[in-house]
Formats: sequence, C-alpha cells, structure tokens
Amino acid sequence: MASALDDDEICNDDYYSLLNVRREATQEELKAAYRRLCMLYHPDKHRDPELKRQAETLFNLVHEAYEVLSDPQARAIYDIYGKRGLDVDGWEVVERRRSPAEIREEYERLQREREERRLHQRTNPKGTISVGIDATDLFDRYEEDYEDMVGGIPHIEINRMQISQSIEAPLTTKDTAILSGSLSTHNGNGGGTINLALRRVTSAKGWGEVELGAGDSHGPLFGMKIFRNLTPRCFATAQCGLQFSSRGVRPGVTTVLARHLDKNTMGYLQWRWGIQSSMNTSIVRDTKSTHFTLAVQLGIPHTFMMMSYQYKFQDEDQTKIKGSVKSGFFGTVVEYGAERKISRHSVVGATVSVGVPQGVSLKIKLNRASQTYFFPIHLTDQLLPSAVFYATVGPLVFYLAIQQLIIRPYVRAQKEQDLEKHRESSASNIAKKKQEAEAAVLLMQESVRRIIETEESRMGLIILNAWYGKFVTDNSRKHERAKVIDVTVPLQCLVKDSKLILTEASKSGLPGFYDPCVGEEKSLKVLYQFRGVMHQVLSGDTEPLRIPKQSHRIDADT
Repeated sequence: MASALDDDEICNDDYYSLLNVRREATQEELKAAYRRLCMLYHPDKHRDPELKRQAETLFNLVHEAYEVLSDPQARAIYDIYGKRGLDVDGWEVVERRRSPAEIREEYERLQREREERRLHQRTNPKGTISVGIDATDLFDRYEEDYEDMVGGIPHIEINRMQISQSIEAPLTTKDTAILSGSLSTHNGNGGGTINLALRRVTSAKGWGEVELGAGDSHGPLFGMKIFRNLTPRCFATAQCGLQFSSRGVRPGVTTVLARHLDKNTMGYLQWRWGIQSSMNTSIVRDTKSTHFTLAVQLGIPHTFMMMSYQYKFQDEDQTKIKGSVKSGFFGTVVEYGAERKISRHSVVGATVSVGVPQGVSLKIKLNRASQTYFFPIHLTDQLLPSAVFYATVGPLVFYLAIQQLIIRPYVRAQKEQDLEKHRESSASNIAKKKQEAEAAVLLMQESVRRIIETEESRMGLIILNAWYGKFVTDNSRKHERAKVIDVTVPLQCLVKDSKLILTEASKSGLPGFYDPCVGEEKSLKVLYQFRGVMHQVLSGDTEPLRIPKQSHRIDADT
C-alpha cells in the first residue's frame, strides 16, 4: 500500500533527522530533543526582528515534528507513509483514539477508495514476440550448395514467428477481465487464437476463472480454473477445458498441489489428463543468491527428468548465470546461459542449448518492462564444437561491445538527464531549505559560543571544521567539482557533555544542514579536537556517527 503514493507526492522532510533521534526513540528521548531545540529557537530569545522571524519559522518546524512523533497514531502513519500520509483525503475524519493497527486499516481503506476511482484507467499489458531463425547453413553446408549461394553468403531465414498480447481490465475490486490473442506462422502456415477470461476473487483464500476462446486451427475453447489456499503453507489449482474441433470434443483436466517445504522451498505435484497426459513432480528452491529446480515427469509422449541451477550475483545489474540438464525419451539437452539488467526496465539474456538429436541452438531474450522479445536461432542439427564455441563466445563479445559503445553512454546520459530534472523540480524546495539552514546557523551562534567555552574549560570536544556534501576522492574524477557546505556550527551545537551522536537518518535534515547536491552520494567530514588531540572522520550520509573515538585519532606523523 505504501507504493500507492505517487513518487511526486513523497515529501523529503524527515522529522527524526530534524530532532536527531532514532526511529525507535522513546517519548523521553523525543521530549529531551524537543526541549533542547525549543531553547535554541524560541522567538522570545531574540530581539532582532529578522532573527525573531526566522526563529519563529524554525520553532514551528520543530513543534510540528514533535507533535507528529509524540502522537502514537500520527507516528504510526508517518513511519509507514511519510508526511503525505497524514494528508490523504478523508483522513481528518479518523478518530484520534484508535490504535496504530486501526489507524493503518483506516488509511488503507481510504487508499482502496482512491484506487477504485482509478480502475477505469488501469490495464496490465503483456506481450511476447518470438522470431525463429534457421541459421544451419552456417555450419551444415554441403559442397554442392556453393553453386546456389550468391557470393558465398550462407542462407539464413526466418522460419517461424509468433506474436501474443494480453491486457487486463479491472471491472470491480474483485472482478477482472483478461483479453488475450496470438498470431503464429511456421514455414508458411499460420494461425491465430483469441481468448477472453473473467476472473473473480471469491475470498482472501482463492479465486475462480472462466475462459472462452476461438481459433482457426483448434476451434472453440471453453475452460474453467480454480485457485484455493488450503492452509497457510499449501495451495491447489484445478483447471478443466473442452476443445471443440472437426475431430470432436477433446476434454482436458490439470490439477496442481503445492506446498511450502520450508521458507525458500516449494514442492509441486501435477496431474494432467487429456491430449498429453502426464504426472509431474518438482521441487523448487529459491533464495536470495540461488535458484534450484528438480523435476520428474511420466507421460505420453514426454517422459523426462530435469535439473537446473541459477546463481544470482548481488550487483546492481542483477547478473545471473544458469545451467540445466534435461533427459528423456526425446533425447538429452544441456543448456547454459546468463542474463543481465542493461537499464532500469530492460534485461537481456542468452542461452546456449546443446542436445541429441536437437543439435545446437542459441536463444536470445530481451525483456523490456512487460514486453518480451525472444529469438531462438537454430545453428546446426549436429554436435559441432565450432557451433558451440561461436554460440558461446559470439553473444558475449557482441554484448561487451554494445555495452561499452551504446548502453553505458546511454544510461549515463539518462541518469544525468533525470538528475537534472530532479534538481530543477526541487530547486525551490532546496532554496527554502538553504534559507532555513542559514537562519538556523545565525540563531545557533550564541549557543555555540557557550558550548565551546564549556568544552575548552574541560579539554572536551571542539569541532574545528566540518563539511557535508559530495567529496571527490577518486583521481579519475578530479575534473568534477566538490559540492560541500560548511556545517561546523550546526555540529558544534549538537555537542553535549563532550559527545556528538548522530542517528542513521540522512544528515541533510539536521538543523543547520541542507542538501547541496540533490540525487548524488553525500558524506560528512569532520575535523575535531578532543583532549588536545586532533581527530578526523568521514561518515556516509545515512551512517550513524558517534564521536569522539580512538579510531579517529590522527597520528603525529600524519
């Protein structure tokens, strides 16, 4: 439900950062932080009209943060949905005496009403385009074929193609209509189908679906499907259909029983009766870094045993490598491949298939949002090492070249463009935050002077210099300009009893801080003196920080 709020509605105000308290802060911790900032920003402490006005603005911000976080109901909503969560239409009618759980339930009800108003605007389009390519002439040429070739160029042709598309149209909160269709052609012969399915959610435990279809090659189709959660760890599906054709009516039934064997493992039992009757059992284990499948099927005409393994690298490109072995009455097939994310919405993958008697094939797949483009390329009917080599090395070399010449420059330009748009859209807000930070620094001067005098008298913690923003430490990025602001005064103002403690929230929300480089990685660099000894530390934007520490000490040699 949290994602129901639009991105442009998310507010950057962080009440926890403003008060410099943990997200788990108790009422006592909130009250102590609030009192300290009230003493700092109280308008009555300032005689200058301009300072008094600025102090009143900051005092109201602190009071607003404390009012929300000290109220259990408002805090529950703020923790889940942010500041905008308190401003949803209809929220003002919610009783204030409800528990956090009741508050969340009421909020979700208001969100559901909001979603219902958008139902007519929603569809979930999905599509697949598959283009089969026959490239066997590259490796299976005969000598007499040279006479038929023009200039010695191998003959490569598209021998099959399939296009399918589906959309979902929510009718009510429980009913959904699904319209799908497909067109296919193979070696000059084509056909098409169209299907309409109506799905109803009957309860929190299940749903039912009725399907009607028609096609020029298979005739009309009528089917039903039921899904049901039997227990919290087990569910079942049952599907039956009637296919009408010139040969008569062909019935078919499929049932699936699934159970959670443990947190990451599922077991499946499937029974199919009809045109291709079979019994199948499989075990699927899916973890954060691996995916493993073991399946055995007994059936007519396909009986086989299959095992596959996939490893998921924990990188930003979501790289995966996979391999599988499948053996049965049809022969044996070994497949291996990889896939990788190339942009925010695109994933590309390649798989090499080597089998007997199938030969060698290369399968290339591109997922773009909800659209899939699939290109199976048949290279040879024989087990030729040269075909396996080129099927493996060719896509890898091609991908590396495209990655360096096209994808990376495009992604880099896209990120810079998005960052620039973000900066432009938030320019007014950042300017306001900058003014508030500068006003806060002016109001802190007197308090900081007293804190420094106290710390100097006890040889305590003195902040000599502090900078916040983007630092350029990589030699290869020396051409970039550092974007930092001086936060020495705000940090010294947070020192209490020779200690400075910052929570894990973004430091841009601290009093006297603002974001000098929107959308970029930021750090806090502090040079301080404790007991007459110099110390220095560099902390990430959302990392908690506690000083002084012995590990921050600067050696005399340095």
